[in-house]
Amino acid sequence: MLPITCRLELLQESNITAGLYLQVDVRHRVVSRIVDEVQKIIQRLTTDISNKDPRFQAISNSGIHNENMKDQPALLAKWSALLQGKRPFHPSIQVLAPNQFLITIPLLGLSGYKEGQKRHWRYYTAHGARLISPVRDPEDLQQWLEVEQFSKSLQQWHETDVNIEGDLVPAKVLTVFRELVERSIVSCNLMDKINILEGFSSAVRVAVETSDYQVEVELTPTIEIPTCWPQKIKWPRCFKRWPCQEKVQCVKSFGFDLLAASNYHWHLSFSRAEHILMQGLDEDGGCRMICFRVMRQMKEDVWCAGNRPIITSFHLQMVLFWTCEKYPRSKDWRCFRTGFLRLVQKLHKCVSQHFLKHYFIKGTNLLKYANTNDLDVVASKLSVFLENPVLPLD
Repeated sequence: MLPITCRLELLQESNITAGLYLQVDVRHRVVSRIVDEVQKIIQRLTTDISNKDPRFQAISNSGIHNENMKDQPALLAKWSALLQGKRPFHPSIQVLAPNQFLITIPLLGLSGYKEGQKRHWRYYTAHGARLISPVRDPEDLQQWLEVEQFSKSLQQWHETDVNIEGDLVPAKVLTVFRELVERSIVSCNLMDKINILEGFSSAVRVAVETSDYQVEVELTPTIEIPTCWPQKIKWPRCFKRWPCQEKVQCVKSFGFDLLAASNYHWHLSFSRAEHILMQGLDEDGGCRMICFRVMRQMKEDVWCAGNRPIITSFHLQMVLFWTCEKYPRSKDWRCFRTGFLRLVQKLHKCVSQHFLKHYFIKGTNLLKYANTNDLDVVASKLSVFLENPVLPLD
């Protein structure tokens, strides 16, 4: 039987497979089962919502089933080929932690996206009242969105329940969506499965009861734009060897999403791009994925456990991408101990400095609004681990 703990310098590849990978695999199977349960419940909810207001689609209409993908046969074929033979993938569900999900709700009737060309000030509140001074500009990971930026749009997107002076306003979209969620929970008789969580933001958060435990889910209306890459996103950076040019072109060909996740500005998301980068991560025989999964396991069990963790799987994914870019060669990822410690050291540096760059938008700090005391607690735990790197194997 494997010892309960083992110093990394004594860890053999056979032990990694027998001990660590077993733990990681157990976690994967449990979370996959929870994802399937949550997916079925939210599918039922969003199907009813779509019947009430067709602007908000069921989550089954995400990814290859999205209306903006259907008129792109070449892109559709490429995405289908990438997913062929892979484990089940729910494009609308992002697992931030085992008990914390982000689920995107595809929006219907907004296609033919083009970049906004002119800049002007906005003098309105999220509810339509007039302001004396203009609303602040969006940050790097945000943008304004005008309905005229789409060549095709349903008339409902021009209505005042979601539109102010030609802008699609996330806060108003979320207000309409929240009311639909409340009504559909009742009409679908899901009161024993879903409870709306109250909060200070306009985000729509619900608690979903599963057979194992309760999962907190943020439901976010989303415009999928698989046809173009944002002009302001200058990626890849010059003279970088990872990912390869073929992978870069593939990543950028699947575009991005716009999420209604704040009052005024739409948030840029690159979930398809991130998924493609994760696919085939170790085609060269490296150990990047197992290093990432063990880091995630340690984060969830030791460094940052509990509900609503300040560091999520999304943050760890950014750490992985930056580390892969810094160490692009196959031989850099032959040894588990070396690769794993590189990831943990990078994570420690980011948490200690309260600064983690988004992989596609270099100027964005993903920890900007995180509680610094909580970050310092995680940094302290990481410091202790790095002084004596011991992994639990039992």
